[in-house]
Amino acid sequence: MPSAPSPSALSPFTLAVDCGGGGIKASVLDEAGTLHAAPVRVPTPYPLPPERLVGTIADIAAGLPPADRVTVGMPGMIRHGVVVATPHYVTRSGPRTAVDSDLVARWAGFDMRAAVEARLGVPALVLNDAEVHGAGVVSGTGTELVLTLGTGLGSAMFDGGRLAPHLELSHAPLRFASTYDSYIGQTERARLGDGLWSRRVRRVVDGLRPVFWWDRLYLGGGNARQITPVVLDRLGDDVVIVPNQAGIVGGVRAWSLGA
Repeated sequence: MPSAPSPSALSPFTLAVDCGGGGIKASVLDEAGTLHAAPVRVPTPYPLPPERLVGTIADIAAGLPPADRVTVGMPGMIRHGVVVATPHYVTRSGPRTAVDSDLVARWAGFDMRAAVEARLGVPALVLNDAEVHGAGVVSGTGTELVLTLGTGLGSAMFDGGRLAPHLELSHAPLRFASTYDSYIGQTERARLGDGLWSRRVRRVVDGLRPVFWWDRLYLGGGNARQITPVVLDRLGDDVVIVPNQAGIVGGVRAWSLGA
């Protein structure tokens, strides 16, 4: 009798890694997006040259079930798996600390996808973390914008379920502050408190609406759940709060959304 098909033949298993400024989360999921291991989280180590991030991902993977492929979401401008620029990982001790010029040089042009594939021995997909987050929540209909509220501001745009070229909206200048990152990032939320910070989030949403004319806006990331109920009621019916877990689930869907 023929042998039974292997689990990999029935469903490719994906190691999904969500790399943030403060922590790195990962799990293994099947094709349906079902977790096959409890999510693992480790603090993001600093200083963080490329090889150390690759090694950290490999260490996490060693403690999880085997996977057939890996998706890595990380902050910054990523094109075709190559890092153009990354904001947090070029600092000496993490977000809002001094930038290390040597780390800037080591990260610029680093082929993260090739490095992860070589280290783990499976195909890899490396995207901006907001793009992976968005892959986990978009409906695939119309123009959909994803904003992630965490250490800073992440963004991704989808049209008909297809991923648009990435824009580092977080670094666009604002009249109120130097950038969107410094206006609604975690440092300002901690300083202002949730009430005043939530009002800033509303101002950002109202200001971006006539720029993008989205059909739906998704607000995710670790701080989205801190938006106050009063502000939530005023954001509009086209704005949806989504769970931070989307950064893991999106690791599966990203492979089929033109990412």
